[in-house]
Amino acid sequence: MLDREVGQAMSALSAAAKRGLGDPALAELVVIRASQLNHCAFCLDMHLGIAREHGLSERQLDLLAAWEEAAGVYDERERAALALTEAVTALTVPDEVYEQAAKHFPEAELAHLIALIVAINNWNRVMVSRRIPPGGTAW
Repeated sequence: MLDREVGQAMSALSAAAKRGLGDPALAELVVIRASQLNHCAFCLDMHLGIAREHGLSERQLDLLAAWEEAAGVYDERERAALALTEAVTALTVPDEVYEQAAKHFPEAELAHLIALIVAINNWNRVMVSRRIPPGGTAW
């Protein structure tokens, strides 16, 4: 289990980042892709359902692990966000990845996108480390 105070602080960061990004469907693509990379079954289970509620298609969700090869499934803005998600998750952000994201996101949105990527990586690491199963309770 996770300490309630820590969990609430993490939840507040996630919520603020999503609000600042302003696109709930894109936010779910980002958190799902990071959760795939981090092998977090808890977060995947939760966010796949939320993504469907925000109108993401089954095709988008099914092909997310291979988004770079899925021509026509994701627009340029989504692709820039996904590339940044992978780079931040791996802690290797090449200039061209950052610059591509900066073309598609105004400065404030880019800051929120990065905060969202950091937040979901934090959640993934806590949930995987604590061995919280899909459908489990965080606190």
